[in-house]
Amino acid sequence: MGGIEADVVSEGKRLLARAEAEGVPLRLLGGVAIRLRAPGGLPAPFAREYGDLDFVTVRRGAPLAATFLRAEGYEPHVAFNALHGNERLLFFDNEHDRQVDVFVGQFRMSHRIPLDERLELEPGTLPLAELLLTKLQIAQLNEKDVRDALAVLHGHPVGEEDGDHVNAGRVAELCAGDWGLWRTFTANLAACRDYVSRYELPPSERAALIARLDVLSERIEREPKTRGWKLRAKVGERKRWYEVPEEVAGGP
Repeated sequence: MGGIEADVVSEGKRLLARAEAEGVPLRLLGGVAIRLRAPGGLPAPFAREYGDLDFVTVRRGAPLAATFLRAEGYEPHVAFNALHGNERLLFFDNEHDRQVDVFVGQFRMSHRIPLDERLELEPGTLPLAELLLTKLQIAQLNEKDVRDALAVLHGHPVGEEDGDHVNAGRVAELCAGDWGLWRTFTANLAACRDYVSRYELPPSERAALIARLDVLSERIEREPKTRGWKLRAKVGERKRWYEVPEEVAGGP
């Protein structure tokens, strides 16, 4: 064990390298993952400080991930992990006052994003489509999440494949099967579009961002909707369409 790094981005890289060496299926998500995927680094308007680390593992990998993080110097939240360990694990870096979340098989906050089958599609982080989905599934969107979402689209074109593209087909598929996710995600895309003008970017980069947001919105609307989506759409906003996740903070 080489010791926990003080810099959160460096620590994210260290843990990824150690997990790969140990055969532990871990991938980063969240702001640190978006920064690591930014070609040439983040533009100044989208750069920010990062407080914690967020990982995801496959369901079969949860015990391995828990053992791995303890060996790397992280203290488990024993009570939380006992209650919620089938979906999420929580650890603490007490020296640097940081929290590490490990989502298990899916990302579940305002909405559920399945991850198990696509977790190991790319090294290091979730695919770009899922990075964007996890940012824009938030029912109460904040400016930090807008910046992160725009950072994804600033650095990567929208297409129908993974790798260096945001896979619009994957986003559209999930939204077409879940009216609540569609409602939140499309509203947040529109909010991001409104925010573009607030950031100091060259006109060409603003135009490219808006074009990518529009391409993604149009692709989502073209996707045939499931029967479940159509039935839920009839209820609409008369019934709450998102979950309100509990905040978990503090030491074990």
